[in-house]
Amino acid sequence: MAAPAAGAPVLVSGPEGEWDEVLRPLSAGGTVVTYGRVTDWLPEDSGERVLRPLLGPRDWGRFQRLTHRRVREGFLASRLLLKHTAARVLASSPEAVDLAYKPGGRPYLRGCDQIDISLSHTEEVMVVGVTRRGLLGVDVERAERPMVGTGVEFQACTPHERELLDSLPEQTRNSALVRLWTLKEAYSKAIGQGLRFRFTEFGFTLDDARIRLQRPDGSPGTGPEWSFGTFALESDYVVSAALRDEGFGAAEDTAADTTLDQSLLGVLLGRL
Repeated sequence: MAAPAAGAPVLVSGPEGEWDEVLRPLSAGGTVVTYGRVTDWLPEDSGERVLRPLLGPRDWGRFQRLTHRRVREGFLASRLLLKHTAARVLASSPEAVDLAYKPGGRPYLRGCDQIDISLSHTEEVMVVGVTRRGLLGVDVERAERPMVGTGVEFQACTPHERELLDSLPEQTRNSALVRLWTLKEAYSKAIGQGLRFRFTEFGFTLDDARIRLQRPDGSPGTGPEWSFGTFALESDYVVSAALRDEGFGAAEDTAADTTLDQSLLGVLLGRL
């Protein structure tokens, strides 16, 4: 049976946050989910001299093209949380973390195939997932986001899920639908499909004992290698994680100088 998708998200309130609390679940289970608030991750000095090496050439260019203030701040803060988290995992510096993107926008750490990452943010909250076990996807959404009655049920739910929602008390349907949405987002990110994989083609149970992925008719959709988790975040947000355990193990040692080829490490750190 796969390991649990992840433990409860760990708050990191800035670059000098409690990183020991982040490394502890990673060491114990091979996976950790962190979260932060946008305002806590905006640097006092936002000049090019500081931000360009932190973001790297790809994200610096994207950041420069953004014009809406809140969008710029969310983009900047989320990338900084991701790069600082990855740097702690790799025992490196955020400037040395080479963040790249696959077709469709899925982020990955160039040269660190043993480690998978995932990123999500909404409004003022950002979530980052890191695993050494296989594939990981995370998603965050406001818990009270209105969904029921907006047509989302028909655009994002299987017939089996709609029956499940209809059987619930009216006051709990919206929260259940938000939870289903975040699970679908997390799973789609883990497999690298995002919104390209129609949400009506797969569904989930909401059994707290073991969340399971299902086919549209309600039959099992995955094997025991997949595990899923959902967490309430400060009562205002819902976070879900999807993990495919590839059997790599927890691997306590994830430092860059032992997981990377030395010549490649030199290139990434600008020493060659």
